[in-house]
Amino acid sequence: MKDLVALSGGHTLGFAHCSSFQNRIHNFDATHDIDPTMNPSFAASLRSVCPMHNKVKKAGANLDPSPVAFDNAYYKRLLQGKSLFSSDQALLTAPKTKKLVSKFAASQKAFEKAFVRSMIKMSRISGAGQEIRLDCEVVN
Repeated sequence: MKDLVALSGGHTLGFAHCSSFQNRIHNFDATHDIDPTMNPSFAASLRSVCPMHNKVKKAGANLDPSPVAFDNAYYKRLLQGKSLFSSDQALLTAPKTKKLVSKFAASQKAFEKAFVRSMIKMSRISGAGQEIRLDCEVVN
């Protein structure tokens, strides 16, 4: 569980296209247009960049305000309801993972230490003949 929360911090880097989070800002469910766990003003800003029938292929949003800095801003934003992905927001649904999110939001050093430990642990996983993708969206 700690590895999952620590490695999710990799979402402090990068950019997401509208298609990756569109389901949270338009027609979320039968009773909500926007995911109720999402900060309303954040959702509104995303909707302005990603309208319902978005045709702009490169439209989207940075994963956090410092998309090229490896920092703990991701966790801070997550606690504010400002995450793009529902998988990230789900980290707040269980008390143990929420506690870790809070810990990493409060301490850059704790996040970095956990991330390094988890990344090393993950590097030991054998792919059993599977390839590591150079681009997550495309099979090598």
